[in-house]
Amino acid sequence: MSTAIKQYKRVTVKSLVEMKANNEKISMLTAYDYTMAKIVDGAGIDVILVGDSASNVMAGHETTLPITLDQMIYHASSVIRGIDRSLVIVDLPFGTYQGNSKNALDSAIRIMKESGGHAVKLEGGSEISESISRILTAGIPVMGHLGLTPQSIYKFGTYTVRAKEEEEAQKLKEDAKLLQELGCFALVLEKVPAKLAQEVAESLSIPVIGIGAGGGVDGQVLVTHDMIGMTHEFSPRFLRRYLDLYSEMTKAFQQYISDVKSQDFPNEQEQY
Repeated sequence: MSTAIKQYKRVTVKSLVEMKANNEKISMLTAYDYTMAKIVDGAGIDVILVGDSASNVMAGHETTLPITLDQMIYHASSVIRGIDRSLVIVDLPFGTYQGNSKNALDSAIRIMKESGGHAVKLEGGSEISESISRILTAGIPVMGHLGLTPQSIYKFGTYTVRAKEEEEAQKLKEDAKLLQELGCFALVLEKVPAKLAQEVAESLSIPVIGIGAGGGVDGQVLVTHDMIGMTHEFSPRFLRRYLDLYSEMTKAFQQYISDVKSQDFPNEQEQY
């Protein structure tokens, strides 16, 4: 017997825990600007992630490492102005929380005060537990992130699937439980074996959102620009493209160029 899906006027961290308890999958996408956030929010997405992937998608960097706290606040505040319903989670960028819990708290407070974001996300497990605890003391909701952690790319040297070996898988399971015990309201698992991700999700009371982690978790997240096909170089197995905007936009731009060159645009109805 199916359970009616609860309609949330505003999605909160409490809503996500309720969704997991009710076996309702959680939908999550990225946004970095007002216009995209307004469209994604209007479509009914549960969670918007203002990801440090803006470093790649918006600024063209090879990794997420170069983006700054000021830049993340700019993107997050733009997103906040475009939403009515979604929960907005903001990534703490590289260098703003690792190894210094006071810096972590200061960074999180700046994001909450200056952007209006609803929660922050940090990458890592036991090694950043002090930073997570300190942020939580200020009443700021924290989402964890385990598995492939892009801010540590130079440590791992590759974007390959994580936790395939037993030792790393065991650490991931321990870190996931630790994050829940510390008080994180949810967790992202990126590029880990589906069986392991499901095991983690079933062992926790907090929601587990997957990206490249199979269907046994509590929700899914993708980078919006990837799933609507604005990017085309990046094609991992877990990515489903719902549109091919790269091709459609290219055609539109080429048609515009042609119309301008041929003096077809503007026509009589398109001028004053």
